[in-house]
Amino acid sequence: MRALLVIADIGGYTRFMRVHRVNLAHAQWVVAQLLEALIDAGEPKLKLAKLEGDAAFFYAPLADQPKEGELEVFERRISDLRRAFLEKRGDLEKNPACSCDGCSQAGQLKLKFVAHLGEVMEQRVKRYRELAGVDVIFVHRLLKNKVPVPEYMLMSEPVHAGVNDELKRLARPTLESLEGLGDVTTHYVDFGDLALALPEPTPAPFFRRVWLWLRANIRSIPYILGMKRSCEGFRNMGEVDPSLAPPEELPPESTAALASFQTMPPPPDAKT
Repeated sequence: MRALLVIADIGGYTRFMRVHRVNLAHAQWVVAQLLEALIDAGEPKLKLAKLEGDAAFFYAPLADQPKEGELEVFERRISDLRRAFLEKRGDLEKNPACSCDGCSQAGQLKLKFVAHLGEVMEQRVKRYRELAGVDVIFVHRLLKNKVPVPEYMLMSEPVHAGVNDELKRLARPTLESLEGLGDVTTHYVDFGDLALALPEPTPAPFFRRVWLWLRANIRSIPYILGMKRSCEGFRNMGEVDPSLAPPEELPPESTAALASFQTMPPPPDAKT
């Protein structure tokens, strides 16, 4: 099956985030809110193949024979996904669930995309369907790249060849060395060159912020109690420094296992 493959990758939490269980549990909740916004914006044209920690892997089936304009869905959906991410990020920044690092750093989170066009096959693993094939490996390898800007869209040559002239004009070539696949030419668009007009986030009423705080903590209970590991599988949490954990904490096997049960009330009303 020919398909357009797109990975939306979220990152930006800094190494200065204090490594408490609540901080990491709320970081997990914040990223989940952003991923849900991306999934809603992508449907129905971009289908979710898999959630991968702090990333979402999408695909769009294409006709067996290439058609002119078949990548119009890509251009529109990338814009839709980026807008949904920015609007949700603005809301989370304006109305944080609490004052912990996981919530207060929401406004620093960044979004990048990698995209490839190729052949995939569906395989069933128990009751789940997954995409497989060399091109699935290819698009995931693109996540490790040398693009010099924090927010971008990185396209393989087949994708770049099918986009409109305006996007081609903005795209800059780069050579990437992909593990096991060799050197490939790619093209990236710096999102700094693609401004989006967004509505100004508005402060939520006090009772809505109380509800956000309750919802964040309720959904975080399994992570706060250690029943699940916060941020497990997140590609972009590796820079969080475990040495910033409270001194009474024992060294864990992973950053996400650090524990300091602290709950915080919603922040006071924002000044307007």
